[in-house]
Amino acid sequence: MKNIILALTAAAISILPATAADDDDAPKFSVKPTGRILMDGAVYMGGNGNIQEDEDTRFVDGVAIPDLRLGVKASYGKWKAKVDVGFGYGKVGLKDTYLEYDFNPSNLLRVGYFVPQWGLNSETSSSMKQTYEEPTSNEFFYANPRLLAAMWVYDKDRFFAGTSIFAEANAMTQNATAMGKQAWGAQTRLVWRPRHSDGDVFQIGSSFNYSTPTADDHSAFDYTANFPSRVSKVPVLSAGIDHARGLFKMTPELLFIKSNFALEAQYYYMNVARKDGFSNYTAQGAYGMVRTLLIGSQYTYSHADAGVATPAKGSLEFVLGYNYTNASDSKAGIMGGIMNDINCTFNYYINSWMLARLRYSYSTVRHRDVENLLPKRHVNILEARLQIIF
Repeated sequence: MKNIILALTAAAISILPATAADDDDAPKFSVKPTGRILMDGAVYMGGNGNIQEDEDTRFVDGVAIPDLRLGVKASYGKWKAKVDVGFGYGKVGLKDTYLEYDFNPSNLLRVGYFVPQWGLNSETSSSMKQTYEEPTSNEFFYANPRLLAAMWVYDKDRFFAGTSIFAEANAMTQNATAMGKQAWGAQTRLVWRPRHSDGDVFQIGSSFNYSTPTADDHSAFDYTANFPSRVSKVPVLSAGIDHARGLFKMTPELLFIKSNFALEAQYYYMNVARKDGFSNYTAQGAYGMVRTLLIGSQYTYSHADAGVATPAKGSLEFVLGYNYTNASDSKAGIMGGIMNDINCTFNYYINSWMLARLRYSYSTVRHRDVENLLPKRHVNILEARLQIIF
């Protein structure tokens, strides 16, 4: 890992976009450094109540740098590549690391370690979520993890499709012998967009996933989520699903844009098939958000991602969102909790590489029967972020 970091640092310092200019018709070779830094501060109000020692995790006001990355992008003709190394909270690990081949403007193949297409949230990175943090449903249902995968994407006119096969994320940090067994899965995102021009979008779609167990020697699933903040990480939902055979999940999506107004929504459904006479486990959730540009002309469409493009510099955006997640299934005997969250966020796009965010949220959880976690809890969170990304 140290060698990777040294190589990336040297590349970022020493290389400039280069071209094979001996032949004007030859493909152009270019390399450029990439990076990001997120600086957060958060205040938690009413979240600790009468918590006793060792009873649950406490909210603590403070600051953090939850994400810090350095990487390199390269392209040559129809080939693209990317390597990212993350340093968040002082821990070093690989982020996006892939090779891509663009057959034509409508078809591409990507192989490596990245976030495959699944649901509307796969069109934005973890630092570019409109609601500051991703919806809790998206986190709990493990909607957009970084995986060792191969993905084909079709993007033309009214249709968008992304289809992937993948191994579990641990395949990036452990060899197959040490793991004993590797979990696998397949998923697809299918989108129909009869209107998809800047300022005028109507899009519906659905994503499907099948995965084999990853936890407890590949006989169980562990699905968890934190309250929506990264300064203090406090669990909100937790479901350990043992005696598992396999998992199916799906998420319909909706996107509507009219000028400087946008509406986004997703519903999530998951069913875990279980063996040895245990009842199947089901969970569901949904979120919706209304977005408007208080300063700025209109929202634009990102065709290659099938989603809303980052607003132009100087834009001020207001986002109002709601999330519901039900991780409790009494028939299966798993009470992971029922969570509600309402939030509002202001996003100011300072320039093409700086963004400031301010968010307030009120989150509650109830009907939770998890060891070392209270049955119910609530918190008001006020947080701010300055992020730099290039």
